[in-house]
Amino acid sequence: MSEKYVIDAYAWIEYLIGSKAGEKVKSILEKETNDIYTCAVTVAEVISKTAREGGEFETAYDILLSNSQIVNIDEEISKEAGALHCEMRRTKRDFGLADAYVLAVARTVNAKILTGDPHFRSVKEAVLIK
Repeated sequence: MSEKYVIDAYAWIEYLIGSKAGEKVKSILEKETNDIYTCAVTVAEVISKTAREGGEFETAYDILLSNSQIVNIDEEISKEAGALHCEMRRTKRDFGLADAYVLAVARTVNAKILTGDPHFRSVKEAVLIK
C-alpha cells in the first residue's frame, strides 16, 4: 500500500548528513510504494542551510528533486498556510511560516509530514524521526 509523505527541511538535512535520524528518512525514501513530496519553500530552506554550512548546495538541490515531487506554492496553498500559521502561533509562539507551508502542503496532498522539528509534536500528520 502506498503512503504519502511530505519531507520537511529538518528531515532532509538529517538525510543529507547521514545521521541516525536521516536513516529513517532514507528507509522511507527507498520504499518504492511511497509517494514523496517536498514543499517548494523547503527547497529554499535546505539550500540555505547547506550553503551556510559550506556544503554542496547544487548536490542537495539535485537530491531533493530526484527523490521527491516538488509542490509549488500557489494562492490556495498560501491562503491555507497563512490561516494555519495564525492558528499554530496561538499555542506555539515561534511556529514558522515555512512550517505552516509544509503543513498546508501535507493537508493538500493528504500526506504525513516526516520531520524531527519539535514544532510538529502535536500535529496529527507528523511522523517524528527524532
